[in-house]
Amino acid sequence: MRRVGSADPPVPRLHRLLAAGAFAFALCFDAAGAQGLFAVNQPWVRPGARATEAYMVLNSTSGATLIGVRSSVAGRASLLGARGRTVPALALPAGRSVTLRPSGERIALARLAHPLKVGERVPLLLTIETAEGARQEIAVDAEVRNTWPVEAELRAHRH
Repeated sequence: MRRVGSADPPVPRLHRLLAAGAFAFALCFDAAGAQGLFAVNQPWVRPGARATEAYMVLNSTSGATLIGVRSSVAGRASLLGARGRTVPALALPAGRSVTLRPSGERIALARLAHPLKVGERVPLLLTIETAEGARQEIAVDAEVRNTWPVEAELRAHRH
């Protein structure tokens, strides 16, 4: 039983951050009658003068493949595998999160139009191919940061 005037317990900031990210960039696919959900969470880019990298968490309910990326702030954008080599595509298995992270799979941005500083926003355009072969472009607005957004939030909760 709830007392009159009592407030619900506050939702931790980390949970709010994750929930907001999960819905901020969700897009429904409709290919050959199949429907799936693709989500981009916590997109961020490291500061850089000539080149940098972009990171994020990608989810697909029906399976998809990240086949390309572009950015208006980079002369060249490419997908890198876990060993740092350029790869043609990154698999996004159904129901599993794929985390693009430093020293792992990630997006490389080269020939930057201008130095990227902390706090700036970087537009990215991801090209996704569904399991059925349909292609979709997803616009992502990534913040230039020194660390992963969730890492900063976790540090704030350590005692």
